[in-house]
Amino acid sequence: MAVHVLLALQREYPGIRLTVATKKGYTPVFEQIPGVRVFPVDTRGAHRGLGGLWKLYRELLALKPDAIADLHAVLRTHILRFFFRISGVRVAVLDKGRKEKRRLVAARGRKLAPLTPTHQRYAAVFAALGYPVELRPADVLGKPPWPEAIGIPKPGDDGGFRSRDGAGANIGVAPFAAHAGKCYPEKEMKRLLALLQEEKGLRVYLLGGGPEETRKLKQWEREFQNCTCVAGKGSLGQELQLIGNLDLVVSMDSGNGHLAALFGIPVITLWGVTHPYAGFAPFGQPRENSLLSDREQFPLIPTSVYGNKVPPGYEEVMASIPPETVYGCIRGALAPDTANQASTTGESERK
Repeated sequence: MAVHVLLALQREYPGIRLTVATKKGYTPVFEQIPGVRVFPVDTRGAHRGLGGLWKLYRELLALKPDAIADLHAVLRTHILRFFFRISGVRVAVLDKGRKEKRRLVAARGRKLAPLTPTHQRYAAVFAALGYPVELRPADVLGKPPWPEAIGIPKPGDDGGFRSRDGAGANIGVAPFAAHAGKCYPEKEMKRLLALLQEEKGLRVYLLGGGPEETRKLKQWEREFQNCTCVAGKGSLGQELQLIGNLDLVVSMDSGNGHLAALFGIPVITLWGVTHPYAGFAPFGQPRENSLLSDREQFPLIPTSVYGNKVPPGYEEVMASIPPETVYGCIRGALAPDTANQASTTGESERK
């Protein structure tokens, strides 16, 4: 989510030198930004423990930074900030808004109102350092080349269902998340894939992560003829390239939605026990692209900020989002002039 802020910094402060210190696994995300240096941090090896943090501090100090923006605000970065402060380097830290987030998910006395978006919280850190930015919809990455090495052929124009540019539509579907309370039930997901299979010229790329998820996605690839499983077929950098070539992505409240938003493509997010009011909606997406579970049926939503708390009876909360509603939203986002009646019908049923 910080990528959009870094792009805004480059736009408003030409020539600014940005170095992102992050875990090695995340370097492909920031390497997409032209002109940004990525410094890999090894928290399990060279930079482990207090001694490792001192080593990391010395390595970063050697870059002669004018300022340090702590976008993580955890114990490890708290220690690093202390080191930089005693060296006279300006430091600013992220305000995660923990108190207001606790009130948002409180069982009693809650006030369901939108909190500051995380993108704006990141921007506030740079403003505190003297670099205010105004985020714009254009603060996204350009379309990358298709990842030929991943071994998945790029489909041509098959006609039929059309995206905005008139070509056959290619969409990504990411049905999983870190916590079960944020995952669309398999029964509803298969109904959605069945609806999408009926659309001529529509190719679905299944995005996932771990071994069990990959096994299920490969099963769906065999079951639905227009589906291609992407999981396990390439690096994160290659998967990012593929995502950047899609016309739309359907995601849970999870990282895949944010990865798609990096490239400014439409993202439809499905929300279970979490809620976009916590500030984690993908960048630049219209409110109607956030499909929420039924709060009349499940009034405790949001039960947690990250989806790790599922009260009894809330295990199937996302089943209250009809596949027809998701399907209609997809059609509306890809071809708004030809969106079918399923969108209107599904929305009224959900309310």
